[in-house]
Amino acid sequence: MTYQYILVEPEPPIAVVRFNRPKVLNALNQTLIGEMADALETLDRDEQIGCIILTGNERAFAAGADITEMANATVVDQMSGDQFSRWDRVRRIKKPIIAAVSGWALGGGCEIALMCDMIVASESARFGQPEINIGIIPGAGGTQRWAQLVGKARAMEICLTGDPITAEEARAWGLVNRVVPVELYLEEAKTLARKIASKPPLAVRQAKEAVNNVFNDYLDKGLTFERKNFYMLFATEDQKEGMAAFVEKRPAQWKGQ
Repeated sequence: MTYQYILVEPEPPIAVVRFNRPKVLNALNQTLIGEMADALETLDRDEQIGCIILTGNERAFAAGADITEMANATVVDQMSGDQFSRWDRVRRIKKPIIAAVSGWALGGGCEIALMCDMIVASESARFGQPEINIGIIPGAGGTQRWAQLVGKARAMEICLTGDPITAEEARAWGLVNRVVPVELYLEEAKTLARKIASKPPLAVRQAKEAVNNVFNDYLDKGLTFERKNFYMLFATEDQKEGMAAFVEKRPAQWKGQ
């Protein structure tokens, strides 16, 4: 499997899918998201693979969306592009996915980590939803999954301040399974993945489906509502100003319009 923005490293009975845009801290563009979904689906069909690891590098898991790709988008552009259909494909993966996170996991990068079934973090990991700082909100499930995983008050703080939390805070909040030194985070994730891959595959898949079923009805409704609000913000002057200010590396001037 050869891709432009990801690397796939099979190590049966596990496999590693690695984001590979290091010069931009693995910023997510639509091509990368599509490649990630393709790779995960391919590994999901591979009988030699029992568990999948999704990772970046030591500096960044993924530092958010590629803002230049959407800065000038309109509501119609966002809706007609149907970008979240690629993300929905990840939800349908039957095999367990472990996020191995080091450095920044922000915006869409954080949302991808939250989509995974487990998270192993390095001590340098930072999780956050800074979308509020550019005039939008999380659109790939951030508002919903944070609320599910850590409760209303903490989800509000994350989404309304844009401030990230540390790996230790994420573990205390129940977001992360374990925190280890930077040099060990990927090996720790591989150890966990191999343990899961050693279990009976049909039982593993059914267990994953059963746990996710606790959340799915609520999540489906919540994602629809979140995406509507995300799309509508692309009709505002504040979204255009926020993204322009980000690209130009200057403070934004909000108008509430």
